[in-house]
Amino acid sequence: MANYAWPSRDEAQVIGKKTSRLDGVAKSTGTAKYTYDVNLKGQLIAKALGCPHAHCRITKIDTSPALRVPGVVHVEVLRDAGSEIEWQGEILAVVAAETEGAAAEGVKAIRVEYEPLDVFVKDYDLEAAERAGRTSSGGGRVQTEREPGPNDDEDKFADAEIERLLKASKYVVEGFYGIDPITHCCLEPHGSTVEFKDGKLLAYLSTQNVSGTDDGFARDLNLTASDVEVRCDYIGGGFGSKFAPDYWGVAAARISQKTGRPVKFMLDRDLELKLAGNRPSAYLKVRVGADENGVIQVWDSHHWGTGGATGGAVSQNVVPYVLVPKNYRRRVTNIKTNAAPARAWRAPNHPQACAISQTVIDDLARVMGKDSYDVFLANLVNATNGKADVYREQMRIAAELMGWKEKYHLHGKGPRNGSIVEGLGMALHTWGGAANNSSCTLRIRPDGSVESWCGTQDLGTGTRTVCAMVLAETFGLSPADVRVNIGSSKYPVSGASGGSTTVGGVSESHRRAAQDALEKLFALVAPKLEAQAEQLEAVGGRIRVKGAPQRSISWKEACALLGDMPLEVTQSYRSGTPSPLSSSQVAGVQMAHVAVDLETGVVRMKKFVAVQDQGLVINPKTCASQIYGGVCMGIAGALFEQRIMDPETGAFVNCELSDYRLPRLGDVGEIIVHLYEPDSERQRGVVGNGEPPVISPIAAISNAICNATGVRVPVAPYTPQRVLEALQRRA
Repeated sequence: MANYAWPSRDEAQVIGKKTSRLDGVAKSTGTAKYTYDVNLKGQLIAKALGCPHAHCRITKIDTSPALRVPGVVHVEVLRDAGSEIEWQGEILAVVAAETEGAAAEGVKAIRVEYEPLDVFVKDYDLEAAERAGRTSSGGGRVQTEREPGPNDDEDKFADAEIERLLKASKYVVEGFYGIDPITHCCLEPHGSTVEFKDGKLLAYLSTQNVSGTDDGFARDLNLTASDVEVRCDYIGGGFGSKFAPDYWGVAAARISQKTGRPVKFMLDRDLELKLAGNRPSAYLKVRVGADENGVIQVWDSHHWGTGGATGGAVSQNVVPYVLVPKNYRRRVTNIKTNAAPARAWRAPNHPQACAISQTVIDDLARVMGKDSYDVFLANLVNATNGKADVYREQMRIAAELMGWKEKYHLHGKGPRNGSIVEGLGMALHTWGGAANNSSCTLRIRPDGSVESWCGTQDLGTGTRTVCAMVLAETFGLSPADVRVNIGSSKYPVSGASGGSTTVGGVSESHRRAAQDALEKLFALVAPKLEAQAEQLEAVGGRIRVKGAPQRSISWKEACALLGDMPLEVTQSYRSGTPSPLSSSQVAGVQMAHVAVDLETGVVRMKKFVAVQDQGLVINPKTCASQIYGGVCMGIAGALFEQRIMDPETGAFVNCELSDYRLPRLGDVGEIIVHLYEPDSERQRGVVGNGEPPVISPIAAISNAICNATGVRVPVAPYTPQRVLEALQRRA
């Protein structure tokens, strides 16, 4: 068995070198086939009828007019008369037709009668939610230095202790902060192209869970998973929303089964935004008390929010975020609204927790009349993830890259250029990122070719390239010499791409398989080079004796020693298993520089700095690319994105891309990414990096706006209207 390890920085030939993604040409030329691009012979096109009401009961549904539309082949009813619908857009029926136009006409022909029911979508209004009976306690937790006595009422003791600590504090800050719901807004909507044939299902599914969705189809279609193959070569975004086939994917499979024809069913944009994923809201009222140095000694908060019709506010366990004082009380209330249930959105809970709690630290600095950097630095004593020293160094690096000392001014005290004021803000974050389960089958053929199979997926983050780089590094080849096969549920099982777990998982399985295979190959080569197997190394397309590079043979010559049969190895990694190849827990610091127009309320990004650790960096190019993308998404959530719902009807009023605002290239300003990879971090092995960069931007931008204007805009997104309202309240 090989001694699994990564090469040192000096030894690495491929790992740590900027490498262009292997699928870059296919994507840039349009030859990459996404789910929508798959067209099967004789396929039907499916369209859905979404419920127009946020809360109602179906009293009658008649699909016969749709079946009379020329070209309509089948109508699949998903919700019958008597069904209660709890959010707008819920799919009632699916029409499959010869053409897209016929399917759309068939949807319009369906006749449905509804009984309207009470609607509630005001998740920001806690009192209104309580009056409407839409709340449930998510619990609370209290921790104080002093413990209650045996005869004390714990609630009364906590009240008294919190008040005592606040009274003893040098500085007390009270605040309200919030973050509205946003949708996942995948560029490629949810959907599939499916074919049911000879009792087996082939599904081209837009998914971030290739190995796991065959079971989902099989369960709902009364098949075995061996009768299902899921394929996903390319995916146009998932962000946590594409883990399952979803009921619309199963509906497409049922239609294919009943009609005997392939079916393509992709959600239209309005249904994509209504149904296919959203991030829960979070609103918080808090009091904090700090000592003379600005170190928070006591935290007392109550936050609430909604994950839609199933409730689900942000977890109390992440509030306050990262910097947790010794004394705290945190309470949470879940609110049930008439909106589609939330789905995991990059770093679930963390962006909201950061936005509603690290703004408090900045307000403390404002009250103290101190530099926010110094107050964050002082509160690193409360860091709960053991990363205080890492944050301290990352803050130093970020400050240099931002020019913090030269640009910073006290809140609202900076120079004005006409109506324009500028400001700086910062925030910090953490994430787990442990490696997921992954299996890899590796084959080395006698002609020297190398090929691997793994049931993972590439969300656009460069997974294919990472797999190839790991194999190439191990064998002393270039990534172009390796063929990587991913994207099929028939390949060895690998975990879903969520929680920043993929790069760690596939690096584990591919490195393990490659080192095992190389050990077997060394055993064949050693006699030819008159050496021991452990004396050999693979470098630059050759296998050679360490310290004697003249004693070597080419990679192809070595593989020819296999004879007629290829060398095949399968290796796996199980999540949670201690390993020198991967670990968990990362830290990051981000800083924002904004310009605010006091007359229009418009906020413009000038510069953003992101310093991030992720252990060993396999490919700096795609790693940095993930951070750029995460920052852009964070800027979108801070300044643009917002799910707007009519408070009376519950209608999602901006559910088209023409109305759902996203930033353009000119809206994000200059973004500087620094990969924090000292030897101490590199030696930890690989840690995932998909989620962390998206956590801090909203808090950092909020703090920068407050620094510029001297006033807190309490709820994200920080739109011009909200900025002007905050300025008017101060006036």
